[in-house]
Amino acid sequence: MTAARTDPPLTGDERTTLRAYLDFHRATLEAKCAGLTHDQLRARSSPPSSLSLLGLVRHLAEVERVWFRRAIAGEDLGLVWSADGDFQVAYDAAEADVDEAFAAWRAEVEHARRIEREAPSLDVTGVRPRTGAVVSLRLVLLHLIHEYARHNGHADFLREAIDGTTGA
Repeated sequence: MTAARTDPPLTGDERTTLRAYLDFHRATLEAKCAGLTHDQLRARSSPPSSLSLLGLVRHLAEVERVWFRRAIAGEDLGLVWSADGDFQVAYDAAEADVDEAFAAWRAEVEHARRIEREAPSLDVTGVRPRTGAVVSLRLVLLHLIHEYARHNGHADFLREAIDGTTGA
């Protein structure tokens, strides 16, 4: 598997570094999914878990949407796959449309990039929808890096179980 990723810079200002690490992790998820069939992307890790690579893509679309569009930009919108705000719905990708999932994820990533670029500083704040807590753009970037890194670990195991591919 070849990963079309750019390594984050070894030096640079805080914003450039955070942006680069988040994009590196986004590209890692995409690389873990590359070259697989729709059925392979839907393959569950181990029952009863519904975790799959496609489920991770759907979940991370929700995460991007909530933290950037709802929290930082203050947009009043629901989740992509759950009308009642249940993040777990995204994980169940057994019948999910692969193209729709990737399109939604890519769209949310582009919204997130735009919101981050347009923010005058990392000190811009918004409100976390679930708790009402005030959060900074800096925290959101760090949280997304953490979220992707954790789920990319899951993606490592999922991909290896599907076809033996390791690394990325």
